[in-house]
Amino acid sequence: MHGSAFHGVSSGQSDEKTFGRIYDRQVILRILPYVIPYKRMAIVATIAMLVYTASQVSIPFIIKLGIDSFIEAEDISGLTVLFGVFLAVAGANWIANYTQQMYMEKVGQGVLYDLRRTMFAHLQKLSLSYYDKTEVGRIMSRVQGDVWQLQEFMNVVIMTLADLLSLAGIIIALLIMNLKLGLISMAVLPVLIIIMALWQPFAVKAFLRVRRAISIVNGALNENITGVRVVQAMNRQKRNLRQFDEKNSEHLISNLWASKLSSGLIPVVDILTAVAIGLAIIFGSRMVSLSELEVGVLVAFIMYIQRFFDPIRNLTMQYTQLQRSMASGARIFELLDVKPDLVDTPNARDLPKLQGAVELKDLSFSYAAAGRNVQTLDRESGEGRNGYRANGYPTKDEFPDVLKNLNLKISAGETVAIVGPTGAGKTTLVSLISRFYDVPRDRGAILVDGIDIRDVTRGSLAGQMSMVLQEPFLFSGTVKSNIKYNSADATDEQMVQAAKAVGAHDFIMRMEDGYDTYLAERGVNVSLGQRQLISFARAIVADPRILILDEATASIDSYTEMLIQRALQELLKDRTAIVIAHRLSTIRGADKIVVLNLGEIMEVGTHEELMERDGLYAHLYHMNYASIEAPIPAAGNGSANGDGD
Repeated sequence: MHGSAFHGVSSGQSDEKTFGRIYDRQVILRILPYVIPYKRMAIVATIAMLVYTASQVSIPFIIKLGIDSFIEAEDISGLTVLFGVFLAVAGANWIANYTQQMYMEKVGQGVLYDLRRTMFAHLQKLSLSYYDKTEVGRIMSRVQGDVWQLQEFMNVVIMTLADLLSLAGIIIALLIMNLKLGLISMAVLPVLIIIMALWQPFAVKAFLRVRRAISIVNGALNENITGVRVVQAMNRQKRNLRQFDEKNSEHLISNLWASKLSSGLIPVVDILTAVAIGLAIIFGSRMVSLSELEVGVLVAFIMYIQRFFDPIRNLTMQYTQLQRSMASGARIFELLDVKPDLVDTPNARDLPKLQGAVELKDLSFSYAAAGRNVQTLDRESGEGRNGYRANGYPTKDEFPDVLKNLNLKISAGETVAIVGPTGAGKTTLVSLISRFYDVPRDRGAILVDGIDIRDVTRGSLAGQMSMVLQEPFLFSGTVKSNIKYNSADATDEQMVQAAKAVGAHDFIMRMEDGYDTYLAERGVNVSLGQRQLISFARAIVADPRILILDEATASIDSYTEMLIQRALQELLKDRTAIVIAHRLSTIRGADKIVVLNLGEIMEVGTHEELMERDGLYAHLYHMNYASIEAPIPAAGNGSANGDGD
């Protein structure tokens, strides 16, 4: 796989743009459709926020009113009424705050749910050529981290609006109560603005450093967990731990530095708050002694000043959060804007029931052509996976033709073996027949029963075709759910028949819960050969007209393969089978053998016919396929392409 090859690019030189603009109109317009279904809850949350802010601002004024109007006048009845008003405002404050938090959480979680669902559906539609060029970790970052950041956006917007209104209300109240003392109390504000302006760039760099550091740590952790067998086999535990310690130390240092910056701001705000309160007390006391100011006003001033700096501190943090949300939103919608390279044509029709004939007509293919409409997520770095450039337009020189002018007819019901060295184009060929990639119209065609597969829906083609890969992939769930993965309507009897046909029934019944036995992720609690047999059963239960085996028996022992060969003789009757195989037992039983090398068909015929020709196939046979993976001299032009197979 590619993890080790480009891990440094993906993690060490992260191109993730962490901070965006404070306001990105395109992101706002794109997220609105996700908020609209929850507009009533958003309106309720906004109203609750307004009530909460108003109650917060009014409390010091109520206290001022009580001191100046009722306590000094010794009006107990009036003070009792005001106390009731105070309790009512405090109650409204609590209810409004609870309502705001609850409804904003509902809106945020709803938007998060819808976004993830949309992204999952979109990712299911993207072509394999997209996944060939994009790291799985980066896609997961979009679906998990970026969606979470964007979900926080709604909360931040409401809180920012609340803080702005609270700040405005406090300033207005201070200036209305006493203009002179209000201006004196806010004399520290320019100092705070300067400090914030100096602090912000350092904070952005610190948060960016933290994100990059955690990306590197997660990448190293994922790589070592995924490759734990290799790690232990090579006894690399201690060396890997030292390397991980280096990455983890950078994460620790960056987090500590970010914490210092965040923590350092709080004492500064507290000091400025104390200075402002001190100024209010000094000048306010003189004004009270000169009867220029009421005692209640001075008390209210002190309370307002205490509340004045909290919104400013919150706004600073929310500013950074808004930047993160805008950047995350831009990345999410960038992913959603990626168009699948493989799409059904507007007039595509469903494929009728197949007989199973397959024909290749002047077929040529290169991965450069397949990926020409695919964008990557590597815009900032200008470089993508496997050398693809950021715009998704590699040149033909970078990716030469993997298949070159192939012409081949496979009759319905035939079993065809495809052989050749690594890089010959075997896997590429069966991927094209399965329509994982589309062949450009000017580069030949693939026909099934005389119908161009580009003119039918991909779903109707896949419904009559099954593929078994060399590396079996089982999903978390029961054996039954895995066998019925693409045939949920299949009966248990059909499932058992398919399992018996491939020799899987006996070992399944020996398992603790039989067909209801739970398989762990990737089926790691069963052997590799058993996983392959289950994947065979999964392919057979769908009753395909065309069956593709991509070195599917490579992971099975000779005895199990013999059982499968016997079963396939019966199962493949009236079905077309295209088999990539290295084992002679599989190849010799084929109706036709196609020898590929360097993307060209070198020979076609039965085992006996090809042996008589004494060509490439005979050479491979005499070597008993011991060196099938070694470079083989060929009469064709060009050079071997390691990515072609």
